Formats: sequence, structure tokens, C-alpha cells
Amino acid sequence: MSSKLYIYGAGGHAEVVAEIAELNGYQNIVFCEDKPTKSKLLDYEVVGVIEEHGSCLLAIGNNPIRKKLALSLPNESVKLIHPRTNISKRSDVGEGTVIMAGVTINASATVGEHCIINTNASVDHDCVIEDYVHLSPNVALAGNVIVGEGTQVGIGACVIQGVKIGKWCTVGAGAVVIRDIPDRATVVGNPARVIKQKEL
Repeated sequence: MSSKLYIYGAGGHAEVVAEIAELNGYQNIVFCEDKPTKSKLLDYEVVGVIEEHGSCLLAIGNNPIRKKLALSLPNESVKLIHPRTNISKRSDVGEGTVIMAGVTINASATVGEHCIINTNASVDHDCVIEDYVHLSPNVALAGNVIVGEGTQVGIGACVIQGVKIGKWCTVGAGAVVIRDIPDRATVVGNPARVIKQKEL
């Protein structure tokens, strides 16, 4: 693929994103960050300012920062999907989203824009993943789960069918979610319980 791809971010997550881009045929990749601390990453240039037109993807793990950047992007966002995934043709994945190796997304599931669906995560039928969500490695969502905008679901967490997780929540690593979670709550444990809730 000859078009240039700008990857915003130059950390470990960006490295993984770049390798997925390579597997999708991108050969002309440039990393971008506000104040570069290195000139090269994975043999690609790291720059502070975009000087040319090209597609882009935000390789920023922090959900609020990713949303802020997405709202001001000068370039068209692309989605990147690792070729070793199992994604239903009846699902829908938004622009700016990256899907890592081993992910399964089943029939009639919807994944929003600028999401991270990380390694080996499982999203079952009819789930709704809103914009700017990060599902960490090995997260398992049963059918008909809703995950609100900007929520982070920690590594290895499990969510039973039909549960609604609010916006901008944090679900702790290994949590087992068996009931709805309100907006801006942090939950941990088995079963998951609210330990704090941020005000609007």
C-alpha cells in the first residue's frame, strides 16, 4: 500500500499498531508525537508535526486523550484489523478503531470509533461498544452487553449477558461483572462492586 499512514503515539502500543498496519499492506508509516524523544521507532521516522496528507490512526491508550485528539485530527482516520481475527461479516467496526490479534467479534455486534479491542478479547453477539472504549487483552463480553463511551475494561475481565456498563467507567483487571454499572464508576472484584464514582 503506497499511501502514508501517520500513527499518533510512539510507545509500545504504537509498535503493535504499526505491525498490524504492515500486515494490512502499509509500507509508508510515520510515528507522530508532540515532543518526540526519539527519531526512529521500528525503523520508521518519528516526527512532531505532520507535513503531508495521509491517513492516520491514534495509538494512544488513554481514552480521554484519544477522544480529545480525535476531535482535532487534520487527517482521515482508518481502522486497522489484524488478519488473524474472527470478525462476523454481520458486525460493524467504526473508523479509527484498532483490533488486535486473536479477537473474536460475533454477529450483530457494533464497535464504535477510535476503540482499542486488544489481544484475544471476545465480543459476543449483539454487543454495543461505544466510541473510545478500550477492551484490554482477554476481556470476555457475553451477548447483548453495552459498554459506554470511553470505558476501560481491564485485562481478563468478564461480563455476563445483558449487562450495561456506563460511560467513562473503569472495570478492574479480572473483574466479573454481573450487574449494570453506572457512568464514571470504578468497579473491581468477583462479583464486581463499585469502589468509587467520579462526578460529572
